[in-house]
Order: sequence, then structure tokens, then C-alpha cells
Amino acid sequence: MTHASKALRVITAANPSPLTGPGTNTFLLGRDRIAVIDPGPDLPEHRAAIREAAAGGRITHIFVTHAHLDHSGGAAALAHDTGAPILGFGPPEAGRSPLMQRLALEGGLNGGEGLDRSFQPDILLRDGDSVEEREWTLTALHTPGHFAGHLSFRWDDVIFCGDVVMGWSSTLISPPDGDLGDYFRSLSRLGAESPARLLPAHGDPIEAPATRLAELATHRRERTAQILAALRDAPADAAALAARIYDIPPQLLPAATRNVLAHLIAMAELGVVTPAAALSATTVFSTS
Repeated sequence: MTHASKALRVITAANPSPLTGPGTNTFLLGRDRIAVIDPGPDLPEHRAAIREAAAGGRITHIFVTHAHLDHSGGAAALAHDTGAPILGFGPPEAGRSPLMQRLALEGGLNGGEGLDRSFQPDILLRDGDSVEEREWTLTALHTPGHFAGHLSFRWDDVIFCGDVVMGWSSTLISPPDGDLGDYFRSLSRLGAESPARLLPAHGDPIEAPATRLAELATHRRERTAQILAALRDAPADAAALAARIYDIPPQLLPAATRNVLAHLIAMAELGVVTPAAALSATTVFSTS
């Protein structure tokens, strides 16, 4: 699907799923020297649609919000086809907190769903870095939470927010790539930018960003309260808690379990819950 709006177009990849919604949105910005934001999955037909949408101009930059295959999988092939450099935060593990680095090294945490392990940008971007062309300027905002090396990109009063904020769903937070504390900080960071619109990588634009950001923060606080209430009844691991708390189809329970695990790790760091053993995907927790 392609929509025309002056210098901005969006093409939605044919990779719909319960986690990607209608598919990954690839944004093209500019008419002459074109920025591609999130080239999407490694689908030849999607790359062909990107090149068709860029006809009459030249793709000069390929920006990647984060190294999940549904966002970065097509980057290398598009770079090969166009000669444009890939810009991103770093390799897949870049940006993890010391805690998440330690938990990843210790093993037992699992995670890594959809990780693009071969991703390596040609140009590294850090928080506040800007790339400017005659038609556009994009400023990188480091917005971890869903993914440690997640970048959002500000264009005037619009922010391309990747997977941090979506209108139709909450965001998967799966440690060690996801971090609940980082997620709350990123929601606050995006709110402080006061954007007029948020453009997620999945689903429709968010026309009332402040309202949606507040809803998502409230949702996570309510989930924390649910987990604590369930643990007061009996100690449990993340999978058991997810099964008790969530009213969702069985195929979505694995993702819900990862979200619960993220909450448990954050609460354990604060001393609110106590793990019965070293932190892992199957650790049993109790209230402190």
C-alpha cells in the first residue's frame, strides 16, 4: 500500500501478523534525495515497491530504527541495489544496560525474537545526531525499551517512532533486548519532544501523541499492579502469571510471558519482588 503526501510516502510490507499488525511501514522522505526509514523485511516484492515509489529521485540514506528482521531485514539488499549507506544505532546487542548484558551472558533468559544478528550499519547514529538534506532533516532520538538500540527520528514536528509506540497495540518488551525501565524513560522522552504526530512502524499514524503516551504508561503501571496482586496469592514464574492475568488467544501467550518477565526483572531490581533463584525465563518470584 502506498500513500502520497508531499515529500512523505509510506509503503506497508506484506508481513501481517499479531505482532506486526497490518505489516511493517516503510517511509520514504524527499523527492530528489530520498531517505528510507525502516526498509522492512527481506522481501523482494517490498524492495521493488520501495524502488518504484522512489522513481524520479535517488535513495541516498537508509535509516533503521532497530535491528529486528521485520525492520532491518531488507536493508542490506536495498543498500546493494541503491548504493545508499545504512544508518542505525549499532549492531543488534548495542545499547543494552549492564544488567541486560549480564543476564544475556549468563544465559537462561532466552529472548532475541526476530533479532537481525547480521545487522551492521555503515554509519552509527547517537542521540541528537542529525542528517540534513535540502528537502529534509532527520534527528536521531535514542528510545530504548522495546529494543536497546532503538532510534526514533524527528522530522520537523513529526517523529517516526518505530516500535516504541503503536496505536493499535502495546509494545513487546522482551529481555534482554527489551527493558521496562528504558521503556518508561522513552515514553517520557517522546512526550518531552511534544510531537504533533507519531508515525509508528506498524499501524496508522497517532494523531494525539500525548494522550497515547499517557495511555501506554498507565497500561504498564496497571500491569505491574496485576502482577503484584497475583504474586500475593502465590509465588509464580512469568508463564504462570501471564496465563492468570491475560485474557488472550493461546498463540499470544508467549509474547505476554515475555512482557511479564520484563516487569518481574524491573521489580526485582527495585526490591519489590524476590526471585527464588538466578534471574531466568523460568525463575519463580514472590512478593518481598
